[in-house]
Amino acid sequence: MAITLAFDVYGTLIDTHGLVQQLEKLIGEKAQAFSTTWREKQLEYSFRRGLMKNYRPFSECTRSALEYACQLHNAELSPEQKKGLLERYAELPAFSDSIAGLTALDSKQFRPYAFSNGTEAAVRKLLQASATATYLLDIVSVDDLQSFKPDPAVYGHFLERTGAVKEQAWLISSNPFDVIGALSYGMKAAWVKRSDASLFDTWEVSPTLTVSSLEQIGEDILNVTGPS
Repeated sequence: MAITLAFDVYGTLIDTHGLVQQLEKLIGEKAQAFSTTWREKQLEYSFRRGLMKNYRPFSECTRSALEYACQLHNAELSPEQKKGLLERYAELPAFSDSIAGLTALDSKQFRPYAFSNGTEAAVRKLLQASATATYLLDIVSVDDLQSFKPDPAVYGHFLERTGAVKEQAWLISSNPFDVIGALSYGMKAAWVKRSDASLFDTWEVSPTLTVSSLEQIGEDILNVTGPS
């Protein structure tokens, strides 16, 4: 049986800090810190909304986080500039290793899907803009459940949508909270640690596999599980 792969999108296939150069033109040296705040608050807002059962699409979390970052960093952006950033966010670039890793997957051994907090329409636009859509079988969005990762229900939803079983399903993510969520549900999970500075949460669980890039993700997984 082929191994089913759930590729996280934001932060794993797609670079959520891909607008730093654009931000530098708007706010100068604050750009990197601004981008970090924007991403951290985007995720925090999704966690909080998931816990409160007060769902709004991921794009709303992104917009609210942008407003927060503007206030925290005293960035006086005009409504037009904010709109432009959000439009650019919908077409963020892929990481340099994403396409290499996806194209190297053997279709007889792997079934790759996008698995995201974003709505299906937003993720499809993002993947098409970054030229990664063609290498994925389909998109599974948590929006179907009106919840967010790492709610256990969303991992079950992925398995149901793809017809996969836990024992043959892997989450691929650079986000430790997502990796822990999948492991807690019973899936296997690969943590993509692109930077030596990245830290994994000091919890009672560890990734099934840790990789520094996606370039050989298929081979790396087979080295752990053996051929299917």
